[in-house]
Amino acid sequence: MTSTSSDALIFFGATGDLAYKKIFPALQAMVRRGHLNVPIIGVAYSKWDLEQFKARAKDSLEKHGGLDPEAWEKLDGLLHYIDGDYDNPETFSKLRNSLGNAQQPLYYMAIPPSLFAVVAEGLAEAGCTKNARVVIEKPFGRDLASAQELNRVLHRFFPEESIFRIDHYLGKEPVQNLIYFRFANPFVEMGWSNQYLESVQITMAESFGVLGRGKLYEELGAIRDVVQNHMLHVVACLAMDWPEGHEGECMREARGKLLKEVRVLEPSQVVRGQFRGYRHEPGVAPDSQVETFAAVQFFIDNERWAGVPFCVRVGKCLPCTVTEIIVRVKPSLHPMLEESSPLANYYRFRLSPDVLIALGARIKKPGEKMEGERIELIAHHQPPGEMDPYERLLGDASRGDASLFARQDSVEVSWQIVDAILDNVTPLVEYEPNTWGPPAMTQAFVPKGGWHNPQPHE
Repeated sequence: MTSTSSDALIFFGATGDLAYKKIFPALQAMVRRGHLNVPIIGVAYSKWDLEQFKARAKDSLEKHGGLDPEAWEKLDGLLHYIDGDYDNPETFSKLRNSLGNAQQPLYYMAIPPSLFAVVAEGLAEAGCTKNARVVIEKPFGRDLASAQELNRVLHRFFPEESIFRIDHYLGKEPVQNLIYFRFANPFVEMGWSNQYLESVQITMAESFGVLGRGKLYEELGAIRDVVQNHMLHVVACLAMDWPEGHEGECMREARGKLLKEVRVLEPSQVVRGQFRGYRHEPGVAPDSQVETFAAVQFFIDNERWAGVPFCVRVGKCLPCTVTEIIVRVKPSLHPMLEESSPLANYYRFRLSPDVLIALGARIKKPGEKMEGERIELIAHHQPPGEMDPYERLLGDASRGDASLFARQDSVEVSWQIVDAILDNVTPLVEYEPNTWGPPAMTQAFVPKGGWHNPQPHE
């Protein structure tokens, strides 16, 4: 396996929702920056021709990010399309012919996990896997056993170093900045442990429901959809130790080591909810037990983090769409301060929709007494032209850089953490849309300092 860049990009599921909303805009951005100049072959079974496929791509750009006429003209010239059933060997024969002289293709599987094995086998039988790389979308299985089986299937056709398990959260600039902010600022890292911190909470809220994708969401639920992958990756970025080097594999090793120290969840550490009205969504069972909200309490069994709860809540139809982290510092009082209760410091990281880092501090109130009040020091950070996660990750995969992708052992450890609380082990509580989840959440567990409800706009 060489380390040269891929010389063709093929994505399966090319007429699907993910391609429409994310992949086409990422491809245009790569072309605009001069990072993409290889054939791009879409594969799907929609009974379309090339012109229909290009029209879909152009419409995607007009609705998601904006059409750049110059970049689109170049992208249009790179696009090819193969229409065919993944069960039909002829589909892969056509692909083999379309690849021409390509020596190191990159395959992107924007398809359900149940089709990964079918497509991988079709590629192998058509002689399309030599020196190839493959990108697969989450979820990587439905539980630990299926994730292990999926890895066995993929390894029949691709070596581990050629498999790129994409989780776009790892490609987000704000998530990468969590790591940089910690390690680049000694005043942060010196106090980044249970000696000084009392709780960490992460909220990933969406103000919308399942947007007509009820049938797909019925196979997932909030824990499988975002807790097992996105949220555990954020926990790892917040809590991991210093990587032993700057190489990508050192970063993956540091994240993986931390995940292995996360305690396996028990039912008492989970609250599941479902918003009122979910069961009336198209494709949803009338007696569905799938959660659209989850609050989870993780603990990390190592010397640095022992006793510090990492409280995560995710949900749909909440009051706003925002992802935010609050890290609370243990409160303390000095005898000189004339206060009955301390005002704790905190760090606040907003990952979306806007990006900021804030420090909660306290200053003296005007007057004779040594009494304080809370202030917040805010640094906004969202420079123009910031790279979209899919653009970054597709570029990394085409170069063979796996540092921002999930490794096999980390995927399996993540499933191991949540495996015991999957499939309706805990009760499902209904909650009203536009609220912060079921009231049971506040009764089950509360992060020290209380739950922080993010505001929609800063």
